[in-house]
Amino acid sequence: MSNRTKAIIVGILILVAYSMLASGVTDIKWVTTLLDVISGLAVIGITILLFPFFKTSNKGLTIGYIAMKVLEGALMIAAGILLLSNLSTDWRSWIYNYPQTYVFIISAFLFYILLFKTKLVPRFISIWGLVACGMLLINNVAKLVGITSPILDVLMVLIITNELFLAGWLMIKGFNKSITTSK
Repeated sequence: MSNRTKAIIVGILILVAYSMLASGVTDIKWVTTLLDVISGLAVIGITILLFPFFKTSNKGLTIGYIAMKVLEGALMIAAGILLLSNLSTDWRSWIYNYPQTYVFIISAFLFYILLFKTKLVPRFISIWGLVACGMLLINNVAKLVGITSPILDVLMVLIITNELFLAGWLMIKGFNKSITTSK
């Protein structure tokens, strides 16, 4: 598979990973479960496709990134499957509100550090992603200690717009050719 094709697929998978958000418009449990499973598999797929580019940059960061992304994807899949259970606790909401959110933040920090180090995409995208992760962390920690504000919720827009921009960039422009020609 060419690096151009890999970039397009990664861009598409980034968009697919957000399909779990579509579950907010339906009460049909099997549809939500399907979206969660597809999203979780997309997250893991992104990791697999990017591994060859990241592995030579920093082994420790790459291993941490892989571990956190696989955990993130597994949590998404588990959240969907648990939704189908008849348990009285809403495990899906708990998973997405707590462990998955923080695993996502950590894995995203590692992801954007690796993108910055490898220069696979322009550095402004990586820096934007790192800032967005920081804002997402601030928002979630504030909520954890009981501070809520619509202004804090706006901070989440930074990560969503960054990842949508990144997906578009990868599908249109691809990876930095001078970096990927040696891969």
